[in-house]
Amino acid sequence: MGTVFGIVAFVIALVGVLAALGHVGYLAMLNKSAKERGLAGGATADYVNSRWKVAGGTALVALIGLLFTTGGVVPDIIGILLAGGAGIAAKGALDSTRREFRGQLPR
Repeated sequence: MGTVFGIVAFVIALVGVLAALGHVGYLAMLNKSAKERGLAGGATADYVNSRWKVAGGTALVALIGLLFTTGGVVPDIIGILLAGGAGIAAKGALDSTRREFRGQLPR
């Protein structure tokens, strides 16, 4: 039973890490696009620079949560809470960023 719970905890933590890294990747894409636009991308670059701490923090917490899933049942629960919570926070931040810039970037 503990092995199955450990696998489930690992998968949940991995999804949290992927969500957090998705937010980091999206910010990197926005930052690159803003730099290519020069002065016209100044507002976007400022917004992205203000969001790096959130993205980095959620990614760090999710990675720590993933590391917790290598232990027993109690560390697995802690890992689920950390990585899952960070993944949910990162998803919310990603959705907020996407709403802010929907339709403003060239395709």
